[in-house]
Amino acid sequence: MASLGWLTPRKRSATARSVLAGEAAAEAARKTSQELVAPAAEPAAAEAEPEFPVVGDSLAAAFFDLDNTVMQGAALFHFGRGLYKRKFFHKRELARFAWQQTWFRLAGVEDPAHMEDARNSALSIVRGHHVSELMDMGEEIYDEYMAGRIWPGTRALAQAHLDAGQKVWLVTAAPVEAASIIARRLGLTGALGTVAESVDGVYTGKLVGEPLHGPAKAEAVRALAAAERLELERCAAYSDSHNDIPMLSIVGHPYAINPDAKLKRYARERDWRLRDYRTARKAAKVGIPAAAGVGALAGGAAAAAALHRRRR
Repeated sequence: MASLGWLTPRKRSATARSVLAGEAAAEAARKTSQELVAPAAEPAAAEAEPEFPVVGDSLAAAFFDLDNTVMQGAALFHFGRGLYKRKFFHKRELARFAWQQTWFRLAGVEDPAHMEDARNSALSIVRGHHVSELMDMGEEIYDEYMAGRIWPGTRALAQAHLDAGQKVWLVTAAPVEAASIIARRLGLTGALGTVAESVDGVYTGKLVGEPLHGPAKAEAVRALAAAERLELERCAAYSDSHNDIPMLSIVGHPYAINPDAKLKRYARERDWRLRDYRTARKAAKVGIPAAAGVGALAGGAAAAAALHRRRR
C-alpha cells in the first residue's frame, strides 16, 4: 500500500478502508471465479450486437458496474426481496428496501445515505447465517427477480469482450456472493463486490473495509489488474454513475452506459463513448474510433405511477 502520510487522519482512514475493501474484493473475485463452474451463458439478444469490434488482447479485460449498467435497478434490493420471501426478515426491513428501490428508479442516482442505510440493513439481516445458505438462495433469487432485468445491449457488449478472449468482471457495491452468482449466470469471468466478514462460514455482521463504492471500486480494479497482470490502459470499464468516475478514469477505454446527468456531462467533456439502452434511440458515440478496441414492490410501483401522473 502506498504511503498515506500526506493525508489528514480522517482522509487517511477513509483511503485505507477503500484500499482494504478493494483488495478484499479482488481476492474474493479471483477465488470465486476459480471455484464456480459456469453453466451455459444466457444468450445475448441478436439485435443488441455491439457496433464496434473488440480486439483480443491478453493484457486487457473489461469491468462492468452492475446496477443500472448491466441490470435495471439495484441488485441489493432484488436480493432483499428474495430473502424476504424466504422469511429472512420482516415487513419493516422490506419497507426500507422498497424505499431504496423507489429512490433509485425515480431519482436515477445513487445516494450515499440511502446506500449506507441499505448496507446496514443487509448486514443485520445476514448476521449469523451461513454463506452457503445465501449462495443457494441466491441462485433462486436470480431466476425470480434478476434474470429479466438484464439490459440486452450491455450484455452484448460484455459478450463481445468474451468472444475476443478477454476476461469480464462485474464491479459492484452489492454483496460479492450475489454478484458472483449474477456473473456466473451471465457467463462472465467473475465479480468484484462488497465483502462481508465471515468466520467458519458464518457472517459476523461486519464488513471487510467498506462497501465497494466510489474510490473503493477503483482500488479493487487496480488490485485485480495487478494480480491478473493486466495493463489498465488496455482495459475497458462501463458504468452509469458519476460515483464510478474513479474507476472509469483509471482504464484506457471508459464507457458511460445509461449515464446519469453528471456522468454524461463528464463523459462528453472528455470524449468518452456514450451508450443509452433506456430508450429506443441509439446513444451518441463520442470521440473514440470504432477500432479503438475493446417487479418493483407494489408500494414502489405505486409511487412511481403517482409521480408519473403528476408530471403529465
